[in-house]
Formats: sequence, C-alpha cells, structure tokens
Amino acid sequence: MTTLSRIIGILLLAFIALLTSCSSNDDNISTLPEPDEAMTSAALTTYFTTLAEDSEIPGFAVSIVKDGAIVYQNAVGYANIENEVAYTNQTVNFIASISKTFVGAATAKAISDGHFTLDTNINELLPVPITNPKQPNAVITVRHLVTHTSGLIDNVESYLAHNYYILPGENSSTTGANILKDATGLEQRAGESLEDFLANYFLEDGDLYSTANFANVKPGEVWNYSNTGTALMGYIIETVTEQSFDDYVKQTILAPLQMNASTFNIDEVNTNATATCYLEKGIPLPKYTFDSYPEGGLYTNNEDIGNYLLEMSNGLSGDATTLFNTSFYNMLFNYQLADGIVPSNFAENHGLFWYSHNNHWAHGGNDPGVSTYIELAEDGSWGYSMLSNMDAVFGSNESKYLQVKEKIEAGIQAYLESN
Repeated sequence: MTTLSRIIGILLLAFIALLTSCSSNDDNISTLPEPDEAMTSAALTTYFTTLAEDSEIPGFAVSIVKDGAIVYQNAVGYANIENEVAYTNQTVNFIASISKTFVGAATAKAISDGHFTLDTNINELLPVPITNPKQPNAVITVRHLVTHTSGLIDNVESYLAHNYYILPGENSSTTGANILKDATGLEQRAGESLEDFLANYFLEDGDLYSTANFANVKPGEVWNYSNTGTALMGYIIETVTEQSFDDYVKQTILAPLQMNASTFNIDEVNTNATATCYLEKGIPLPKYTFDSYPEGGLYTNNEDIGNYLLEMSNGLSGDATTLFNTSFYNMLFNYQLADGIVPSNFAENHGLFWYSHNNHWAHGGNDPGVSTYIELAEDGSWGYSMLSNMDAVFGSNESKYLQVKEKIEAGIQAYLESN
C-alpha cells in the first residue's frame, strides 16, 4: 500500500460507516466471473465487460504485450456513468504512482546526458541545500531518492491537505466533493509551483516545514515510500536541465514514444476526454490534482501507455534504444539496494522507482477514484497495464479493488497462456 492510502486510512475513521453503507454490495464479489481456460481477444473483452458490470469498477482499460508486440488493447465500462460515456482506449486517466516510473525514465535520461550520476549528492544539484535535521551530516544521493531510502518522508499532517486540491471551477458541493474536503482537508484553490511546494516542505522557513518530514535514519538503509522524495527528484531534473519537469519528460520520453495524448501539465489535458473519478459507482469525485505532480500526476490513455509498456518490455529484453542505450534500460531495472532493505511484503528490491517482486517488475498507483497497475516479466517477454477510475483508498474500497484486480489479472494470464 502507498503512503497516500495509509494517510487517508488514518484520516477517514469518521467516514468508514458512511462509505461501507453506500450502494456497493460485498456479496457480489463471490459472483464475479471466472476467465475461460482458452481465452481469445474477443473472449477476454467479453469477460472484462462482465466484470465491469458485476463489480464496483466503473471502467478500465488493459494493454498486453508479448514477444515484442502489443497483442491486446481494449477498454470496457464507463468513463462517466451518469452521462453513459464509454471508457475507451482514448479515455484520459491520470495514473497516480505509475507516474513514478516516468520519473525513473527521466532520471536515467538525465544521467545518460551527463547531468549527474546515481551517487551524486543531491545538494550539489539543488539551488538551496536540504538537510535532514535528525541526520544533519547525512549525504542524500540520487540513488536514495529513486529507491525511497532518502529519509525524506510524507508527513500525514501536511502532505495531503496542503498538497492536493480541488480544481477551480469544479462543483465543490457534491457528495464526493464534501467527502474529499471533510475527510482529508482538501481545499478548492489554485495550485502552486513544484519549487514552492518543496521549499515550503523541506526548508526551515517553509510553511509546511516540520521535523516530521524527516526520518531519523541513515540514507540508503531504511525504506520509506516517499511521494515528496519523488517530487524532489522531479525538481532536481528541472534544476539541472533548466526546463520544467513536464516539458523535459514530454521532450525526452513522451514524444519519442509517440505518447501524444499524455502530459504532466494539467493545463494541457483534454478535459472532454478524461475519465470521471469515482468513490463508488454513483459517487463521482470532483477533478483534483496536487502540487507535487511528478510523483503521480501523469495523464495518459490506453493507447499511449501501451507504447510505454512495449518500450519497457523491449528494454528488459535488450531490444530497445528509443530513449537511451541499453545500459540505461539496464539501470532502470537493476537492483539498486542491498537485500532486506525493502519490506518483503512490498517487494524484493528496487530499480529506478520500479520494484521487483516474484520475477516481475511492477508499479501500482492509487489516488482517490484512480487505481492503476503495470507489470513486466523480468525478461521482458510479456507485460500488461491496467488503468481505471475505481477508488482503492477510501474505507473498504481497497479490498474491493484488490479482488477486481485479481480477476483482471486472471483473465490476462489466461490470455497469455492461450496465445
């Protein structure tokens, strides 16, 4: 589970009764469909359609790659239930923490261009140094940021309420909006720059500064999933390349992969093509975002993420050169930590934000009304991605999502074994 899920879990005690009494029916879980043993593309789509109808997932899209090609790409359910707008391969969804893998790719690209190395002290790259008050002599490196071992952590008291916000112009009086505001403290406001948010959070004169933003650990020795640390990595890339993080990613990652509908810049998002986020079916959430955008704010669609999935699988198999040479794809997916640092219930080790588990490389993403996942075989022979507008962080929604995700994965594995 991500830091965001834990934070919301802490803040939502007063709302659990409300959320578990909504329209969902846990008894439906036992009646969710099972995949056919011999699964064609048409049969997989039929199975997914039934799954969307019988579960709490409003809509979702899946891409599958195998042996160097996209072999399946489809979407089912609804991007907007109230207006009966179908979820399609062109539906734009922000992908939450899968975005971190793009920070990883941007880091590898910046290294390939000679801006720094994994072992560069981050204070050699920042305009103002950041010091952990609990470890004032500690040296934090790029490697520590991309493996969540920097000692820079997400503070429950400030990370959510003073980072996330409802977009101006959204209806802030709906049931979903009121739950977001009352349970998490979100406000409707204009955003602030990535630089300003990080300065407020990590520098002593900042409005959000607290010793609780730091762990009393030596960098590289203790794993703490860190959204703020990831955002800082994005800002370092801004600093060394002298361009915004979203522009750098667009130029060096998205454009070469022809991910033309994708962006980290919310002002560039085609709002007519975006999926509505749902707390549950019947409870839409207002559009929201966050100042620490590199850690979770990439908007994309199934067609574009399929291109990325294929590139990463080819990178693992040694057949990709679009973004950088083979050694930097290897860097993305090489173990960066000593054994035993990453909690065994989460992963075995870390690449550049990618994590290794059971012979797979993967990353998940969860934000209010958004659940996503990407996974690759460690040899690159196959992989898949799943984007959805289903919630997995409020109340009992995590368990509902995990059960639906298990069914989606069962269908994908049946398809891979049949084709």
